Amino acid sequence: MYYIYVLKSKRDGKLYVGWTDDLRNRFFRHQSGLVQSTKNRRPLQLIYYEACLVKEDAIKREKSLKTGYGRSYLNRRLSNIKI
Repeated sequence: MYYIYVLKSKRDGKLYVGWTDDLRNRFFRHQSGLVQSTKNRRPLQLIYYEACLVKEDAIKREKSLKTGYGRSYLNRRLSNIKI
């Protein structure tokens, strides 16, 4: 399985979108400061993820969620969730 995930920074409230084949390990790496793009935005909270069977599909989905439309989709999808 391949996972597209969204993290929310508890420091600045911004979202980070990524993909991985090992969600638990990747989240641990983010929380430990081992990922350059999020190390100064910790602590982080995993707020959303999707699973794909095909790696290429996960990469396409991640890229789509990083667009303006994708961010709007995430904001609508997450607006009903207390985070």
